[in-house]
Amino acid sequence: MCGITGWIDWSHDLTQESATLERMTDTLTARGPDASGTWITANCALGHRRLSVIDPENGLQPMIRQAGDNTFVLVYNGELYNALELKHELVSRGHTFTTTCDTEVLLAAYVEWGPEALERFNGIFAFAIWDSNEQKLFAARDRLGVKPFFYSRAEGLFIFGSEPKAILAHPSFKPEVGAEGLAEIFIIGPARTPGQGVYRELTELRAGQCLTVDRSGVRTRTYWKLESQPHEDDVQTTAAKVGELLRDTVERQLISDVPVCTLLSGGLDSSALTTLAVNYYNSTGQGIVDTFSVDYVDNDKHFKAHAFQPNSDAPWIKRMTEHLGTRHHNIYFDTPELAGALDEAVFARDLPGMADVDASLYLFCREIKKNATVAISGEAADEIFGGYPWFHREESLQARTFPWALASAMRAELLAPDIADWIKPLDYIEARYAEAISEVPKLAGEDAAMQRMREMSYLNITRFMPTLLDRKDRMSMAVGLEVRVPFCDHRLVQYVFNIPWEIKTAGDREKGILRKALRGVLPDDVLTRKKSPYPKTHNPNYLEAVRSRLLEVLDDSSSPLLQLINVKKIREIAESDAATSNIPWFGQLMSGPQLFAYLTQVDTWLRTYKVTIR
Repeated sequence: MCGITGWIDWSHDLTQESATLERMTDTLTARGPDASGTWITANCALGHRRLSVIDPENGLQPMIRQAGDNTFVLVYNGELYNALELKHELVSRGHTFTTTCDTEVLLAAYVEWGPEALERFNGIFAFAIWDSNEQKLFAARDRLGVKPFFYSRAEGLFIFGSEPKAILAHPSFKPEVGAEGLAEIFIIGPARTPGQGVYRELTELRAGQCLTVDRSGVRTRTYWKLESQPHEDDVQTTAAKVGELLRDTVERQLISDVPVCTLLSGGLDSSALTTLAVNYYNSTGQGIVDTFSVDYVDNDKHFKAHAFQPNSDAPWIKRMTEHLGTRHHNIYFDTPELAGALDEAVFARDLPGMADVDASLYLFCREIKKNATVAISGEAADEIFGGYPWFHREESLQARTFPWALASAMRAELLAPDIADWIKPLDYIEARYAEAISEVPKLAGEDAAMQRMREMSYLNITRFMPTLLDRKDRMSMAVGLEVRVPFCDHRLVQYVFNIPWEIKTAGDREKGILRKALRGVLPDDVLTRKKSPYPKTHNPNYLEAVRSRLLEVLDDSSSPLLQLINVKKIREIAESDAATSNIPWFGQLMSGPQLFAYLTQVDTWLRTYKVTIR
């Protein structure tokens, strides 16, 4: 993967702005530690940082391709998993290639087919292409939004980057946040509204969208979205198709010129991907697969099973690594490391995020990077197949809000009264929910119960899943690790979206159709294991560390956080005995320790980024 940035300015000569372009590009060094490149002309400046995965000796960017008297220039972050098929077709149409990298394939495909090339791509990507003859920039993001693309139209310019930090490095962009941005931080967060960049004047290109920038302005369009279609396959056929799509996807995503590993928790999703990877490596003679897992020092001493985490991962990881014969790496972190990485996680996102879950993933990816450059991860299976508890609980199904935001009223009470009056948090979340529901594609003849399950699937795929994809991209790329997510293959997502709920839950189990598809692939006990989420620390020392840090913030009159929150109420929570428990304060997503860690992240963000609230 890589980092891309640049800007368009129709009123100034950008050839005099190379120092600004270098600064913007340098902010993305962690995403692309292997090489750097810039390209600049009168009205367009492009920057690129490269992480070499395919054809490390070639494929430098910005990549330039001549087509007659026209010049096309590309900056690209991603992977095309069908690059070989596209290359064969393009060769048959007269194109020649000087590299084996997918970058050249993507650029040649655009030269051949223009924006319609998007319909042919299977992959994860965010890219921008400058067309010198037409004096326009074309940019696009992959169908599920695995790779990020932020942009701003501040002061009449068009500025873009893989991360906000690249845009923040441009002198025309100011780190300001208004009412909507604060609502995203305190009420919606961490599941940002699609397209919301939190900062004023910052937008994120939505999944499945592309845009064109020319002298007439900026135009966006949606080139792909989920569609509701009748599902005509029976249970057996459905399971077979799911299994085949998943196998094909994993094998495509194992293509790399550098080491590939898998993240293994011993759960259904990661065990399936690891098994398919091992089978492929065995069949192609590529040797042993490396697997990685994460846990915390002494977590076994403090773990207590509960509804959200019914069992620990360790025995299941051992079960799978012995079964498959992988070369396994157990990664452990202690409380000081986890608490210390909260700031690093903010710098990786340029925003507060998922607190300890971000911090631990950042540390995990940093350790993996010492042994591998590409990893396979099981993100998105629960959103796509309906694995979360909220898919199965009447309280969530009946609520007319996001299932992860059932406690939004409690969140609102933690805001300073004048801030709450300004941002109107409950009105904001109600409007965002109504907006999301209005997008759900209807299916004629579907009854109310099935329509509700379709809505739940849509909400999870388009609102919650991007949160996890954003987290995975930002924490992994902060250390130069590329993570691939096979469950986000658009063919698989589109097919599963239309599977009726009674088939999705075949065997009366969550993700039942996936379990059925993996029968004979996984051992039976792993196949029937109950879902257990990404591991969290249960060490009381972590609570004390983040509580102490939050109390220091509350005692610091210079903290910019204090003007935004109900200091008295939050102090009462932090000092109460209830804070020692892991009882969620904000629905399923934020426990006492997470609340304290999150608020310290907000404080770090406000201070470090010198955010202005207006």
